[in-house]
Amino acid sequence: QVQLVESGGGLVQAGGSLRLSCTASGRTSYTFHAGWFRQAPGKEREFVAAITASGGNTNYADSAKGRFTISRDNAKNTVYLQMNSLKPEDTAVYRCVVMLSVFRPTLGLSNWGQGTQVTVSS
Repeated sequence: QVQLVESGGGLVQAGGSLRLSCTASGRTSYTFHAGWFRQAPGKEREFVAAITASGGNTNYADSAKGRFTISRDNAKNTVYLQMNSLKPEDTAVYRCVVMLSVFRPTLGLSNWGQGTQVTVSS
């Protein structure tokens, strides 16, 4: 019964930055592996980044490496995605999700957030 809510999306110019937040709530404060996916109109869902429950390990899609950083603050029940050097190709709805394995990030996905829109203009 974990609910995830994303925030921080918006419209930015190419080369700009955004920080997305994913805040968890529910009956318990659950320590969980989590990640971010994105989906652009007409495109399939795409893995972006993942982080273990402790924050000790991360995994990134090739498209995110060097530009995006996933982190978490468990005291705030929040996972972040810092996105720098944004490109128009990053335009998508970004959703956070609970997952069973950071290194198999399509496994056991649950408790999807509703998503936050990121639009990068050229």
